[in-house]
Amino acid sequence: MINKALKVIRQYHKFKQVELSEELGISKSYLSEIESGKKPVSLDILEKYSVIFDIPVSSLLFFSENMENDKGIPKKFRTVFANKIVQIMEWVVDKNAPKKV
Repeated sequence: MINKALKVIRQYHKFKQVELSEELGISKSYLSEIESGKKPVSLDILEKYSVIFDIPVSSLLFFSENMENDKGIPKKFRTVFANKIVQIMEWVVDKNAPKKV
């Protein structure tokens, strides 16, 4: 789930993968693997996201740790809730994207 949130945050701020990978000090292919969920994201990279996008690391972790922990809320509900948040973020990105003519 964190991978989708990181991708949407990048898109929302109109960063291309190559631009953000340079800011993060990682390769574009590694960033692509993080965003697709093929590679885990490290705390170091989350801290860099936090600085670049002025978002607390705790907010970034919300999508992974808090939604995975059982706090009396059924896992299915937590998963659906997290997916809905990501879908809303994706909708905002799509809505603000330049229209192709």
